Amino acid sequence: MVANDKIVSERSGARSIMVWDPLVRLIHWTLAVAIILNGGIVDEESSLHEWIGYLAVGLIGVRLIWGLIGSEHARFSAFPLNPVAAIRHFVALSRGDKTVHLSHNPIGALMVYNIWLTVLLLGITGYMMGSFRFFGVDWVEEAHEMAFNWLVFSIILHIGGVIFDTWRTGVSIVRAMINGRKRIPEDSPIK
Repeated sequence: MVANDKIVSERSGARSIMVWDPLVRLIHWTLAVAIILNGGIVDEESSLHEWIGYLAVGLIGVRLIWGLIGSEHARFSAFPLNPVAAIRHFVALSRGDKTVHLSHNPIGALMVYNIWLTVLLLGITGYMMGSFRFFGVDWVEEAHEMAFNWLVFSIILHIGGVIFDTWRTGVSIVRAMINGRKRIPEDSPIK
């Protein structure tokens, strides 16, 4: 296997393309662990729950900055927030399109922004619950719970989308999120 840093041709007829840098992968998996910890393991009344929440918001903040200055596939320009493109992608999927997107496909991009926004909303409402408890604002706690329920629903859709896209394209997205490289069949179109 001799090639440049980005693309390596393999004997199996696949191309291995570096798509997600170490910071993107670290943020993704650390955020996943933070959500699992705060969603089902750590006591929600504990200070550890608060600190994990601060960590999650901090991770989103770093990722947003990295979306402006990071590597090619980490930048927002690689996966723009575009509902019209997501609808077109959905129509293409219904027609059997097997195009591999190096970054997120348009539907995946919407999900990424949705999850980030929801985690930020959880952080804001969580902070408000601790800071404004004196005022007895129950709606903040209800908003926090609704945001968490939305996050769980979104994560289920996200995992389903990863499974579907892996099946559709033959590219293991989970493996790519571990090692940073998408192993793309030679005959697959790429965007």
